[in-house]
Amino acid sequence: MILSFSSTTVYSFDGILVFGLLFICTCAYLKKVPRLNSWLLSEKKGVWGVFYKAAVIGTRLHIAVALSCLVMAFYVVFLK
Repeated sequence: MILSFSSTTVYSFDGILVFGLLFICTCAYLKKVPRLNSWLLSEKKGVWGVFYKAAVIGTRLHIAVALSCLVMAFYVVFLK
């Protein structure tokens, strides 16, 4: 049996970038909500720490994240 991976890909790099940007933006927004901040973003280690770290990236690098979102939106709408 010969497997060919020439034209089909399950995961695309731009899809992973879109997911990462949306995840960072969502976590940064949830950090502003008091109840969700204490419930979801209280852990700083482990699996739940990923949400905290994404929120920190989103709040500290908000200009870079916003510009990345704009560039990615332009790419998805016009170039893809």
